[in-house]
Amino acid sequence: MDFGDQAQKINEAHLARAIAGARMAEPSAPSAAECRECGEPIPQRRREAMPGVQLCLDCQRESEGGFWP
Repeated sequence: MDFGDQAQKINEAHLARAIAGARMAEPSAPSAAECRECGEPIPQRRREAMPGVQLCLDCQRESEGGFWP
């Protein structure tokens, strides 16, 4: 395993811990059924995966600068 592989493994472990921590945190508000920005419905799977979610996926991307797929 080279340095790049080791760095990738460490990065993935940090990301997994961050995601797990976010999922266990208490949401500040109940998940919205509709996006507070555009009014489109937020899919049930997204509301279950991200408790307290207020934005649809497209609006979330836009709010974060569109830097993720």
